[in-house]
Amino acid sequence: MHRILLTQSPLMSFGASFVSFLNAMMTFEEEKMQTACDDLRTTEKLCESDSAGVIETIRNKIKKSMDSQRSGVVVVDRLQRQIIVADCQVYLAVLSFVKQELSAYIKGGWILRKAWKMYNKCHSDISQLQEACQRRSSVNQDSLSADNANHNAPVENAVTAEALDRLKGSVSFGYGLFHLCISMVPPHLLKIINLLGFPGDRLQGLSSLMYASESKDMKAPLATLALLWYHTVVLPFFALDGSDTHAGLLEAKAILQRKSVVYPNSSLFMFFKGRVQRLECHINSALACFHDALELASDQREIQHVCLYEIGWCSMIEMNFEDAYRSFERLKNESRWSQCYYAYLTGVCQGASGDLDGATGVFKDVQKLFKRKNNQIEQFAVKRADRLRKISPTRELCILGVIEVLYLWKALPNCSSSKLQIMNQVLQSVDEASCRGLKHLLLGAIHKCHGNMRDAVQSFQLAARDDYGRQINSYIQPYAVYELGCILLAQPETVGKGRSLLLQAKEDFTGYDFENRLHVRIHSALASLKEVVPQ
Repeated sequence: MHRILLTQSPLMSFGASFVSFLNAMMTFEEEKMQTACDDLRTTEKLCESDSAGVIETIRNKIKKSMDSQRSGVVVVDRLQRQIIVADCQVYLAVLSFVKQELSAYIKGGWILRKAWKMYNKCHSDISQLQEACQRRSSVNQDSLSADNANHNAPVENAVTAEALDRLKGSVSFGYGLFHLCISMVPPHLLKIINLLGFPGDRLQGLSSLMYASESKDMKAPLATLALLWYHTVVLPFFALDGSDTHAGLLEAKAILQRKSVVYPNSSLFMFFKGRVQRLECHINSALACFHDALELASDQREIQHVCLYEIGWCSMIEMNFEDAYRSFERLKNESRWSQCYYAYLTGVCQGASGDLDGATGVFKDVQKLFKRKNNQIEQFAVKRADRLRKISPTRELCILGVIEVLYLWKALPNCSSSKLQIMNQVLQSVDEASCRGLKHLLLGAIHKCHGNMRDAVQSFQLAARDDYGRQINSYIQPYAVYELGCILLAQPETVGKGRSLLLQAKEDFTGYDFENRLHVRIHSALASLKEVVPQ
């Protein structure tokens, strides 16, 4: 049946190939990724079998004497085909990027360039047709008759406002997602992006996705999920609106409220409701949502894994290490995404719960599960597991490891004051010399969460001066300098010094863990000053 759908109408073919793409992205299995590529190319060829441009079609192909209704069908069909081709190219580029090879990045970049040109052209063409349609509806019948003398009038009259709205919704999904993703590219890659001709307007991206989510197009639910993903995952993680972790939550809650009637039993919408609760620091309510989503997704393994991941993180935030390591252990055994990363989280949580022998065994497994050599997260997990195994882990060092990932994934602000105080006490008891800089960085982050900026500055300064620990924890110094810069930016009298520190963090350090992640945050913090920062 799947093969048959691929050769039917463009929309049916696209639906079938999109399902293949989702299966590939949820499992990362090589066979499914190849199947998705083949299916997307099949859909692309089907749609490109008649690929003349829309404006050329309107001006050259459709004659004044043609039947008006048939003209409209041709225009709508051509636009729909071009949008589907652009969508297929984006998904093919994503599948290339997942391979994390230089040749794949180059290939993906050129595919995206072609997709962007098609999105931009379709968006412009549809907008022009919508404007013409609106002008036509605002004048009386006499004016309408006069307008028919125009050579484009037969086509404009043939395309209904409803069809244009649906097409605008269709193109707005890819157009908006494209703008949003490019706007989040690390600054040092922006020059390459600009060479390829991609803009990155975050507000335009959000506006387009909102239009798509309210449209009658088949991708409307996907646009809604993309908006929820942006507001509850991307925004807080990359600190795209400065350091305010709660930015975007009002928009996310409004979307969930509007869609709750339409999708009352959706595991994904329940998942995003849990994300909102977590970001509002209502961890018990978040856990209840994630458990509900887990139950609703009883026959959807990939969604179950996303819920288990959040349950593990909420358990870490609550310092319930036993529940955390059980969630991550299940992911380590079941998920095909990054067993190495899940093994490290299992180990530190198991050690933090007091089971040091079990943790040591898991740390040995981390190296064996290390498959994606160019992946920063897996590289980090291997280095940390290897160090803990060599120095014989203690419960305090494992808790330090948990606090470290909470910091790096920007989850410390979700912790309650009482949990932060316990973390503070544990960190104070850590004497390991190689962890001194990391200890001060994490103490500074905890003081910052408590609003104790004087102690935070002192701790970040100690972390930034730790040259010994830099050999083991290469990211400590640039992150500490960044944190100092952010604190100083918040005070009008020290804005200049804060900006200098952010530029120092950006320019004076290289080759450290999670460098791209920090560059995005620095770029966002500098952009909040509404200044043009040289790249």
